[in-house]
Amino acid sequence: MTDYYKVLGVRRTASKSEVKSAYRKLARLRHPDLNGGSEGAAREFDLLSKAYRVLIDPQERAYYDHQLTAVSSAGESILRSNNAYARRARDLAMQARWDRVVDEVLERDRQETRKRQRAVFTIVALFLSTFFVAMIRPHFWSHFNYAGRAIVLTLFVIGVWHLATRLREYLQHYTYRRAAVRNPDDEKPEQPYTRFSAYTFLLVGYALSVGAGIFIGWHAQEFFDGLSMLFRQRAGLGQSNMFFSLSTVLLIPDLVIYPPIAVLIVDGLHSLASRMD
Repeated sequence: MTDYYKVLGVRRTASKSEVKSAYRKLARLRHPDLNGGSEGAAREFDLLSKAYRVLIDPQERAYYDHQLTAVSSAGESILRSNNAYARRARDLAMQARWDRVVDEVLERDRQETRKRQRAVFTIVALFLSTFFVAMIRPHFWSHFNYAGRAIVLTLFVIGVWHLATRLREYLQHYTYRRAAVRNPDDEKPEQPYTRFSAYTFLLVGYALSVGAGIFIGWHAQEFFDGLSMLFRQRAGLGQSNMFFSLSTVLLIPDLVIYPPIAVLIVDGLHSLASRMD
């Protein structure tokens, strides 16, 4: 917004006589006829005349003063100016704003991707560890001394707490209770799955992991006999169906103890790798 007081070279408190005197003095200096009829002099004289018309009229001046005060107090001169520098500043400010918005969206996407990857690693580690324990039936416990058993129990307690914390976090983030949606007109929850479907998936996945591990272990006994010799004494290479059934029963403590420890280790390694990246 053009400051007409600066154009006439007077203060904002100048009287009408001061405005008129300043105009006459500048008009004699900048009149186009006295400056060879140049276009620059003509533009300056037009601006000078416009400033005089506004400031000499009390109503026009009062309205102009109100606008000038509003612009000055709000600091909006750069927003209303049409010169090249002001336009460039507005473009840069707008670009910076959009850059911030895009960065925020990308950061939210990255965080969501990391959460989804962490959930996948936890669930896959739980199912795979359960599958391998059911298949190999290692029975590590009987070969540990007191210190080793204490370490295993400590890791088991930490692993159970870690697994329960992670599962509770995933359930809150990705599932909702069906009772929360009382009628079709209710707003659809942000979570993609129901709590019941998540529990069903975990129970069915765990059962399938145990069943597949036992089935494959039973059909590959001779292969795993060689691995089992590292952990327990065997009278011979063959196994009777009765001994296999007893081994399956003894497998229950292993299925309880070792999967949470495996999840704890896998999640720890994944978190370490994520921080390194």
